[in-house]
Amino acid sequence: MAVKKLEPALQDARTGVTMKSDPTQIDTRKLKLGKAVARHDPRALLLASYITPALPTPPASFDLTSKVHAWGMMDNDQIGDCTCAAAGHLIMEWTANAGKKMATPTDKQIVAAYSAVTGYNPVSGANDNGANEVDVLNYWRQTGIAGHKIGAYVALEPANHNHIMDSVYIFEGCYIGVQLPISAQAQTQNHKPWSVPPGGPTGDGKPGSWGGHAIPVVAYDVRGVTVVTWGALQSMTWSFWEVYCDEAYAILSKDYLTGKKTTPEGFSEQQLYADLADLK
Repeated sequence: MAVKKLEPALQDARTGVTMKSDPTQIDTRKLKLGKAVARHDPRALLLASYITPALPTPPASFDLTSKVHAWGMMDNDQIGDCTCAAAGHLIMEWTANAGKKMATPTDKQIVAAYSAVTGYNPVSGANDNGANEVDVLNYWRQTGIAGHKIGAYVALEPANHNHIMDSVYIFEGCYIGVQLPISAQAQTQNHKPWSVPPGGPTGDGKPGSWGGHAIPVVAYDVRGVTVVTWGALQSMTWSFWEVYCDEAYAILSKDYLTGKKTTPEGFSEQQLYADLADLK
């Protein structure tokens, strides 16, 4: 997979969307993270519960990135709103690939969602402590982000490559959380894939030593996955994902469903919504 260079941000005055500029000026040490440690609810609905043998087999590689030419920073270089920025990037990718006019959430809309979930005050800067992915997903489902609601979300098995591939291929993306190591800073700065350092997950390679980060997966191949972060595409190896990913979700959304595309055969959507109703 070709990975676009991570680039700094300029804001479009008309749309409020942060765009990209000269890649030589960015300092990854000043970028913000903002994902809390995963909170796993024992009642969480699991993707494995709704898959049948009729579900289409995902191809060896799949890429949803070609129709989005500028992802936007969504203020994640200023505040720890990555959990909401990841949602905004999925909205962009979904609508772009659905054959519609791409919906591009503004920085203000993403920050508003972050404020609603966490109590962050954009005037004073108070309460910029990041967010829990499940809280953002629930807000996205119940209230909506940038005017877009999701129908439901299901948790994936840790380290299950097929689940990630199913999520990207069938549901056009995967909302994940990673506990980034300090070693990923230099890899990001040098436009290299995120990979496990030679010394393994200790020292600068220790999970979470940089911090928690929320990102959407928008492509995969035999070598790894590609995510959107800080306004650009970033690849990671499968081994990196296995070591540092601490949560992952597939999402049902009307944004990627069109008149010609419905929930795939082999996925028990009716049972999913029945189970979701039982949790209320």
